[in-house]
Amino acid sequence: MFSTTTIMGSVSALALAGALAASAVQAQEVTLPRTIAVTSYDVGAASYNQAVALGTALGNAYDVSVRVLPATSDVARLIPLQQGRTDFGVVGSESFNAVEGTEAFVLTGPQSLRLLVGSNSENCFTMALRGDSGIDSVEDLRGRRVGWVLGAPALQSNVAGFLAFGGLTWDDVERVEVASFGASWEAFLNGQVDAITTLTTGSSTQQAAASPAGLRWLPLPHDDTEGWARLQEVKPQFSPRVGTLGPGMSAENPLHCAGFPFPVLLTLPDRSEDLVYNVTRAVTEQFENYVEIEPAMVGWASDRQDFQWVVPYHAGAVRYWQEAGLWTDEAQAHNDALIARQELLAETWETVADLPEAEREPRWLEARSAALEAAGLPAY
Repeated sequence: MFSTTTIMGSVSALALAGALAASAVQAQEVTLPRTIAVTSYDVGAASYNQAVALGTALGNAYDVSVRVLPATSDVARLIPLQQGRTDFGVVGSESFNAVEGTEAFVLTGPQSLRLLVGSNSENCFTMALRGDSGIDSVEDLRGRRVGWVLGAPALQSNVAGFLAFGGLTWDDVERVEVASFGASWEAFLNGQVDAITTLTTGSSTQQAAASPAGLRWLPLPHDDTEGWARLQEVKPQFSPRVGTLGPGMSAENPLHCAGFPFPVLLTLPDRSEDLVYNVTRAVTEQFENYVEIEPAMVGWASDRQDFQWVVPYHAGAVRYWQEAGLWTDEAQAHNDALIARQELLAETWETVADLPEAEREPRWLEARSAALEAAGLPAY
């Protein structure tokens, strides 16, 4: 059974919530390095805009330089983190695929990742539709042109999930290859595709809404429980959300769509606990400042955190959320279980890591499923 998240709180109320949480940990000043590097999506994407807004707020408050490195593919956004060239990632659902060792990560294996903060905003995920396309439902996508972002299995599986909602697959639509997420919007605006997967906020959505063709959104009705069951078989990290933020959307004109924490700010488990603690605290305390720059960041507020998602929190972040009075015993138990799952996947990967590439993928997927099922865990 799925749960529905309805997010319609005011920015002022959330700013107060963030301030109250931060007030519990004001005893000492925030300490940050002079430079912080983060990876993100393409220039113009929602997560890129939010990373820049976050960097501006932190820079103004703490005299720190936040460098944002955009990347076009799921793996490319995490490689700099693994190599130590960046400290954090402002990323999306590829974090789920990375920790599971699925989709783009079947050859590199499961990655150990840890969260600091996740954004649960008033925006949501669905398919952007050209206003002149005549598409009203998933079924109407049959035979239509849909953007396929090369090197981005997470985005490809988003589309697969939305198509599954209506009983369709990629075989039922015309796949149009595009080089990146940004390129998918270019194809959309140029009339080369009818639909693409996206978040409902970002500069490209505004541009599309103002274009001659206009912009519409694909609804994912919450009362269609069978449709949601099919969607969640493909994308278990998605849950129903009532979106109110995006072109043509409002509290008076909400959209039934899909949501999960996006973007998420994450790092590696071996990053300094003190660094992660201070960054988590800084992000929370500067909420009012960055949400003024980028209103879509309302979802970063402390009272909107989902402490029982699919990626565990870093020990430094846990320390902050404990001091803020928001971390519960249930959250700790869930976190411990996720870390144990990551350890099991890492141990299983070692049994196939040295195999030739052609053998590695099928053997890994087989070993992964067997190990998870033997431990009584879902294999997704």
